[in-house]
Amino acid sequence: MGMGQRKRLSNAILTAVFVIITVIYLYPIFLVLMNSFKSNASINTDTFAFPNSETFMHWQNYIKGMTFGDYPFLKSVAYSFITTVLSSALILICTSMAAWYISRVDSAFCRFVYYLCVFSMIVPFQMVMFTLSKTADTLKLNTPWTIPVIYLGFGAGLAVFMFAGFVKSIPRSIEEAAVIDGCTAPQTFFRVVLPMMKPTFISVGVLEIMWIWNDYLLPYLVLDRTKYMTIPIHIQYLRGSYGTVDLGATMALILLSIVPVVVFYLTCQKYIISGVAAGAVKG
Repeated sequence: MGMGQRKRLSNAILTAVFVIITVIYLYPIFLVLMNSFKSNASINTDTFAFPNSETFMHWQNYIKGMTFGDYPFLKSVAYSFITTVLSSALILICTSMAAWYISRVDSAFCRFVYYLCVFSMIVPFQMVMFTLSKTADTLKLNTPWTIPVIYLGFGAGLAVFMFAGFVKSIPRSIEEAAVIDGCTAPQTFFRVVLPMMKPTFISVGVLEIMWIWNDYLLPYLVLDRTKYMTIPIHIQYLRGSYGTVDLGATMALILLSIVPVVVFYLTCQKYIISGVAAGAVKG
């Protein structure tokens, strides 16, 4: 067997393996989509069966899920949107500026802050969640407009790590030229450094948005659930009498909740690999 044949065989095997992996990852989403159009009884008795003339519910599960209970689903969508946008914006602006300062100022304090951010990436959330819940109530951080402060603390580790790695690859001469031209430090960052950060900025933004939009535990512990519910919390409360769960409506709301973030990810996916690679140029 020649070199070319071995290479083609290797490519075919890799293609087959990745196709199988893709199917395995997409199958749960397909299962949710399929069951969102079935009756609750058929989901319980035959989860993996396709809907038929007897079990097909049309759009009834979606309508029921969006109108269930006294708390409107669109209100939960609005609170999830507010929390995600404010938290992601705060993380991106604060951590990008912090990473630039840490990378350019060689001091013991900056190195300490950098390693503290890296260390925060490996600290399990369960270690601090009870103390965090009490602190959030005390400081009145239990609303969608104040919870971004908490998300900043948990999201800073990865963001600072990636931004700092990218900033180290930027020649200092570019910033020095901006200073000679009369730019102040904020002008140098926003006019010179930030535009060059675009791939990493977008990739970090995608990762943070996907995490915050789908997060359940932190809003559940921190937010005042009598007033504010994000989408994951709303779905968790989709229960009937005696604790019964309407699986059809639950599947419908799960699908609706993942559609925006999937569309956003597919739109920005080309920046993720380039951003991660750029952030890993220098550690």
